Amino acid sequence: MKKRIKLITENKIMFIIIFIIFLLLTFGTGYLFYIINLLNNIADDIRFLINTIIAFIWFILLNMSINVLIKNKKIKYIILLIFMFIYSVALVFASITVHNLYTKISKISTNVTTYSSSIVTLSTNEINDIKQIDKNKKIGILNDENSIDGYTIPKEIIKKEKLENELVEYNDYVSLLNDLINNKIDYIFLPTNYKIMLSNIEDINLENTKTIYTYNKEIKLDITNNEKITEPFTILLMGVDSSVDDIKTASLNGDALMLITFNPKTLNSTILSIPRDTYTSISCFAGQRKNKITHAAWYGEDCMKKTIENLMDIKIDYYVKIDFKGVVNLVDSLGGIEVDVPIKFCEQDSNRNFDNPICLDKGLQTLNGEEALALSRHRKTINDFIRGQNQQLVVKALMNKLLEVRSLDTVNDILDTIQSNMETNMTTNQIFSFYDVALKIVDASKTKDAFNIQRLYISGYDQYIFDYSNLYNTGMKLNLYNFIPYEDSLEEVKKAMKLNLGIENETIKSFNFDINVPYEEKVIGKGNYSIKNKLNLLPNFVGKDKNTAITYANNNNIKINIEEVVGNSSNFINQITYQTPYANIDTDFMDKKKGITIKVVTSIKQNNIENDTDKQNEILEDIIGIENE
Repeated sequence: MKKRIKLITENKIMFIIIFIIFLLLTFGTGYLFYIINLLNNIADDIRFLINTIIAFIWFILLNMSINVLIKNKKIKYIILLIFMFIYSVALVFASITVHNLYTKISKISTNVTTYSSSIVTLSTNEINDIKQIDKNKKIGILNDENSIDGYTIPKEIIKKEKLENELVEYNDYVSLLNDLINNKIDYIFLPTNYKIMLSNIEDINLENTKTIYTYNKEIKLDITNNEKITEPFTILLMGVDSSVDDIKTASLNGDALMLITFNPKTLNSTILSIPRDTYTSISCFAGQRKNKITHAAWYGEDCMKKTIENLMDIKIDYYVKIDFKGVVNLVDSLGGIEVDVPIKFCEQDSNRNFDNPICLDKGLQTLNGEEALALSRHRKTINDFIRGQNQQLVVKALMNKLLEVRSLDTVNDILDTIQSNMETNMTTNQIFSFYDVALKIVDASKTKDAFNIQRLYISGYDQYIFDYSNLYNTGMKLNLYNFIPYEDSLEEVKKAMKLNLGIENETIKSFNFDINVPYEEKVIGKGNYSIKNKLNLLPNFVGKDKNTAITYANNNNIKINIEEVVGNSSNFINQITYQTPYANIDTDFMDKKKGITIKVVTSIKQNNIENDTDKQNEILEDIIGIENE
């Protein structure tokens, strides 16, 4: 053994050089081993084979290095040295490339969600720094302790910045803003993306406000499942229309909501667009008060997830949050997507600018990023239902185009785009487990469509509801448009998703068809339905006889309080001139113990014509007019 070692080290220069190169080779081999083992759930048999091959090559090169040093043959030594150097560099390059891909993919996965809160004031306020705020000024804050960016973070800001100002508590963001705009308060705490979040609420001029301080807080998610995805699952796709470049610091606004079920065994999928004005119980509102589903986003991803779970009676396994602006770059990195555009329209660009509108004609065409986003956003000439269907067209086109990707440069471009514009609570291992599913889809796409996607639809009707609950003393006190799903439509959609997930079994039915009549696939949830359980909205009693309100209150076991008032000549005795709570509130969230308070005319104020100059002139003009006739 000693003699062998002596022969190996006899030519010290050759030994040192080959030792250094072999160290590089060993590092490259070990690095590649490490990277390959990071890629859990990706072709385990192939990874094992690659590890075996590189281990075998390492062992062979070790033996060849020893033999070359013992025999001291310079030509073989030089050839081996060159090969080992090139192979080592190739190993390191391959490892770095794969590691970069892994890092980009892992950035999409998150175990935290970021909330952001800001101090907002009027644009006319000369103060631009939190340190300059006068301690005598009042600051408005939401009084809901369940709101992280409306209450929890503001409280931390107050403590951190040692603010000693008087706090004025409010029940909702609209009231906060209204009092700021009307100079009743000097500063308010709002979620950082409040301009986007509240952009659809009329009569609020958000342009007259500005942000002077922002604070972000990361909340750790409770993720316990890290298993390979092999069973049917659900994904909630949430669109974010943010003004920041990094989705990690962008708050959800619920502008686009898609619930997707996927069965990796059958490759069947369902996709449902949920109208953002859908009236449903909000899981994190006091008493789970009903409201537009988009408002669940004010309390973050978890609130939205639980709200949709309650609405659809289905467990949501994962969520994916994507920035609308990221759609532009993603589509462009794929070279465009092919979509059959259903209508001709013009829309704002990604910066919500109409200076250079994005205009599309109807028909099959290849869309670039701006055009795909315009189709996803557009709703001026259509409704939220059609917009949801258009978003589904874009998602399906993206999925099909992703299957065509073969270039590593394209993969890098895609990952560069989505790592800052997409976020999911799936673990990195779970994301990699889609590799096997992707292979099955690619194989299936050779004989049929890449995805068997069943598009679902929620039918419903329009209803204006006064957004206020006197039971919880909360709401915007605005008459807002809401969409009420038909119960039968909702049940059909729920069943379709549960069938795809294997939760329910399908009953096989026989059917008749005419070969001469073209087959049209039934869109589940779309059709003519009737209202089964009509909403109980408080009627408008103003202008009616008091007995109308009394009868209603007695029939619905609601207390009624009557205040007597003096009317004028335009009123009649027992006429109702005022009511609270307001008309059109949902009585399910009404405080029935406090009941209804109405003001009723019990006497009419008599006008004194002798002292009423205007009235005298009016009568005189009438008399003169009659005499002239």
